[in-house]
Amino acid sequence: MQEMRKKTTVQQSLSFILYTLCCLSLFLILTSCKKQNSASNEVVLYCSVDQEFAEPIIRRFEEQTGIKVRDRYDTEASKTVGLVNKLRAESSNPVADVFWSGEIFYTIQLANEGLLAPYESEVTKDWPQLYKDKLNRWHAFGLRVRVIAYNTNKISAQEAPKSLEDCLDSKWKGRIAMATPSFGTTGGDVASWFAHYGEDKVIEILKGLKANEIELVSGNSTAVRWVSTGQADICFTDTDDVYAAQRNGNPVALNFLNQGDKGPLAIPNTAALIKNAPHPETAKKLLDFILSEELEILLAESDSHNSPIRSSLVKKYSKYAIEEQLDIEYEKIADLLPASIERAKKILEK
Repeated sequence: MQEMRKKTTVQQSLSFILYTLCCLSLFLILTSCKKQNSASNEVVLYCSVDQEFAEPIIRRFEEQTGIKVRDRYDTEASKTVGLVNKLRAESSNPVADVFWSGEIFYTIQLANEGLLAPYESEVTKDWPQLYKDKLNRWHAFGLRVRVIAYNTNKISAQEAPKSLEDCLDSKWKGRIAMATPSFGTTGGDVASWFAHYGEDKVIEILKGLKANEIELVSGNSTAVRWVSTGQADICFTDTDDVYAAQRNGNPVALNFLNQGDKGPLAIPNTAALIKNAPHPETAKKLLDFILSEELEILLAESDSHNSPIRSSLVKKYSKYAIEEQLDIEYEKIADLLPASIERAKKILEK
């Protein structure tokens, strides 16, 4: 009798253990499925476009798709460079899926460093050659332009400088500002000077700006703020910062920052898929949205008024069109970027 009781007790214990293990396994399976479902319905975006412009557009993507976008933005002071360095630091174990940049030069560097994945879809198959990487690692769209902003209360349209060379006139001494070339589009602009004029001429230009006591500030929007408040009369900046100042009723107008008679530097947005992205399927959906005609329209109609690259949209938004832009390879500017920034800083920050 005792043997039978012992046997029953053992069987009950084994049954309980087996039941417990089954419950635990089921719990782990359900938890895993829940995590997978959650992960498959999200995407991580690193974005150096001004948050006020990009965030409403990203929320629209979420509404249309039900995909949660975990978006991270850069600061004005470290524009683009901060996120680029983060992507480099995370390259062995990527966190981001998609990189949407407000410029092109650091994107080219990331592609050359092997951090971006090639991508083609129905959206990108007819992309203009000027605005795509040869290996499809990035695509460009939505142009901004380098300009000279000026205070309309102090300077007439006739008097306002219309080229880089005009700003070397001694009458602008103590009246000019620009962002430090370490970050953002100013570095790319300075590198384009080296690509266009050659080193000797640019050294002369930089020394001329130094002689005119150019003030280096923390970013493009700060430079425009200086012009708006009368701390400076003119500055180098991008179109979107001037449009933002005009929207706020500030006395600011613009001329293109022409390099001689060859036009200004146009700087496109770029978007790319991160190599070994943790959420590859949702990343592709987000990338297609960023490269869509819908998004170019949203950018053109936003307060940043980016000029579209699609021929079907250029006429519609002709007010923001670039009649003549500097004809120079973006890859060449990207190659010259690090050395150009250091050279400019050495002269302008003495």
